[in-house]
Amino acid sequence: MLRRSLLAASCALVASPALAKGKPPAAPRLRLIALDPGHGGSDPGAIGVGGTQEKSVVIKVAQQLQAELQKGGRYRVMLTRLGDSFVPLRERVARAQGAKADLFLSIHADSHPDPGVRGASVYTLSEAASDREAAALAQRENHADAAVARLTNQPDEKVAKTLVAMAQRGTGNQSNRFADDIVGTFARNGIRLLPHTHREAGFAVLTAPDIPACLVELGYLSNPQDEKLLTVSQHQIALARALRGSIDAYFAQGSATRKA
Repeated sequence: MLRRSLLAASCALVASPALAKGKPPAAPRLRLIALDPGHGGSDPGAIGVGGTQEKSVVIKVAQQLQAELQKGGRYRVMLTRLGDSFVPLRERVARAQGAKADLFLSIHADSHPDPGVRGASVYTLSEAASDREAAALAQRENHADAAVARLTNQPDEKVAKTLVAMAQRGTGNQSNRFADDIVGTFARNGIRLLPHTHREAGFAVLTAPDIPACLVELGYLSNPQDEKLLTVSQHQIALARALRGSIDAYFAQGSATRKA
């Protein structure tokens, strides 16, 4: 009796279509990283003391980061803009959401009235800005998009609703964790940072409630040293590799939600 039961079980296994055909299990879905090179087209972004345009610097770093991320076959990568084109802020968010991105990184370079200010910084979404500089930066970035500028009579309400939705999903905590990974990875790789590097403000481009998101400012084009570094390909590669390291660190922690 026992022998017949074992034989029947063995036949059932052989009869299984997946096993009989040797069909391998489905490969896990690769994480999708949405890279958002700031500005573009008619919007050059910040202009450096030597005439460098922010839009040109950040697309090069984004493209280098895309190449770095694709090397190991662990990620898929999308860019919210390709080449020198203008894409409204809400469209950037919508493109990432439509593609079901797992992580969103907006890449920028800043400008400051004081040419002595230099260093990278990282921002996450908040209804109340962490400091005056963060508030001013968010206002500049949001007003770069005329469509968003027309909606700035009610920015706090929109951000507040987004933050509630983010809290329900845990997205805000994941964004903060990603920001901390960027700060830590930059520091370990010798990339100059602003004091109080992780800051917060109401950035329109970070308002996808279902995607952990950060905005990174790679440096200040208003500072001659930062401007020179940001135009050197070796430094752009170093920035891209550090950002790749921060993305690796974020997913290595294992608590990031995988999209279906």
